[in-house]
Amino acid sequence: MGRTCEDCGSYLTNSHFSSNQLRKDYPRCKDCISGGQYNSIQTERYYQEPSIHYECHECNSSFGSQNQLNMHMQVHRPRNVACPICGEVRFRSGANAVAHVESGHCRGCLGVDNARNQIYQFANSQRSMGQYMTETPMLEYGDGYGGGGVPDLPYHCPECSKSFRQLSQLLQHQDNKHNNSRMISY
Repeated sequence: MGRTCEDCGSYLTNSHFSSNQLRKDYPRCKDCISGGQYNSIQTERYYQEPSIHYECHECNSSFGSQNQLNMHMQVHRPRNVACPICGEVRFRSGANAVAHVESGHCRGCLGVDNARNQIYQFANSQRSMGQYMTETPMLEYGDGYGGGGVPDLPYHCPECSKSFRQLSQLLQHQDNKHNNSRMISY
């Protein structure tokens, strides 16, 4: 069984993808994620010594890829973002705050389906979010899986046309791929 890598377009066996990437709609192979540092020709788990190092200007930590550095840089952000539902200020980004709600653990809207519906209603009410909302038809599941009238993929990136099931995924994508961390204001 295999998948097609979203970045390089190669059709590869599942062993060329991390388990996290295999769960995504648009997976990226280990070689694309590592910036070419994963050597799929040799042993399955063999990584070459990175020839390029990416250094954090805050703490001087060194990383093998730009993606690893970008992920690390999140630890240096202040925790000054509020949850759009309960107002709790303890998050480093809008994506983290929205993920808190979508997880179903926000005290303002317990339950995953209720949370998904709340976030969708919130995003839909924000004028600035119009370009990020899809107009896809509702999917009828009958068991609440659809999030109470929320389209299956209600969010999309206007810059690259990728679609997302959760707003936190879109926010993280915008922050990491298009350098846009303040899509919505609340």
